[in-house]
Amino acid sequence: MAKANKKKVLVLASTFPRWKNDTNPPFVYDLSQGLAKEMDETVLAPHYPGAKDTETMGKLKVHRFHYFFERFEKLAGNGGMLPTLKANKLYYLTVPFFMLAEIIATIKLVREIKPDVIHAHWILPQGLAAYINKLINKTPYVVTSHGGDIFGLQNKFLIKLKKLVLDNAKSITVVSSAIKSEVLKINPILESKIEVVPMGVDTKLFNPNKYDEKLKKKYGITGPFLLFVGRLVEKKGVKYLIGAMPAIIKKFPKTKLLIVGSGPLEAELKNHSEKLNLSKSIVFVGALEHKKLPKYFATADIFISPSITGSDGDREGSPVSIMEGLSSGCKIITTIGDLEIIKPVKQKNVHNISSRVIKDITSNSGNHSTSHKDNFSWSRIFKSYVRIINE
Repeated sequence: MAKANKKKVLVLASTFPRWKNDTNPPFVYDLSQGLAKEMDETVLAPHYPGAKDTETMGKLKVHRFHYFFERFEKLAGNGGMLPTLKANKLYYLTVPFFMLAEIIATIKLVREIKPDVIHAHWILPQGLAAYINKLINKTPYVVTSHGGDIFGLQNKFLIKLKKLVLDNAKSITVVSSAIKSEVLKINPILESKIEVVPMGVDTKLFNPNKYDEKLKKKYGITGPFLLFVGRLVEKKGVKYLIGAMPAIIKKFPKTKLLIVGSGPLEAELKNHSEKLNLSKSIVFVGALEHKKLPKYFATADIFISPSITGSDGDREGSPVSIMEGLSSGCKIITTIGDLEIIKPVKQKNVHNISSRVIKDITSNSGNHSTSHKDNFSWSRIFKSYVRIINE
């Protein structure tokens, strides 16, 4: 039973678990579940084939809106909306229906549950639905940018829509300082209502104690253990990590790389690996449910995030996987420059990646301290969002 003084919050998100033990990134779910201790949280997300229209997940009431013929409702849910559109241009046909359906579903749900505030994850399309609802139902909203919504979608019309959403938000949160800078390019006067709040990590789940020697035996790892975790999409830069492997193997022949994740580029990346004769050194694990990841991070020697700026301008914000690696005591190599605690390597540079890996293996150096874990623990993030929403 919700307390009478609990604020009602309607969460709008496109990346959200479709069912129990889903492989979709759970950061919106984790944040909302944590805030449900202080707030009365309801989630509105797009439908996906096989998902329930309504259900209760933990402390969350979840509603999923339909927007097309059910078998084609795959725009959101497996690899992110922008990568899905890039991989299959036919999905652009569903975008207008998606937008209209989300706006209608938001307005209807607001009238039904009467939330005090809407928390829209991503400026577009969720922020736009929150803005239009505000015009009709007067509900204030907080908008959170995760990166793809600000770095991608760069034509003039979409930039104007983003400005409209941001200007009318009660508060704006972003997951990295780089995203904040991009938001301020759209409108510098937004400085007063924007705050950098990264997504969090369950530090009880992701920690060095989850080391598992059985994992090494499972994959036949007898040398350096490299790890990548994430969607197999262009901005993750996985092909450059694969390209760096021949030089690493030449120096350390027993090195093995585990690539955990799935996405539209999976077949292409596997072909790239085979052409470089890396089938014995690279294992494509596929997507795993989140609760299985801690032992991979804690057991790996080095976690590598070779992110790039994609051909459409899309790039990473602050990947949760890096925070999970740090919390697990894993050495980190990344190309992302605005993470102050890690010195980045150059983007799209196979030589730089291989040199850093070889250096870290040889000298036993690298970023493997867990001293920063309190900066991105969920308990701290929850407090920030409770304050923002209550204000």
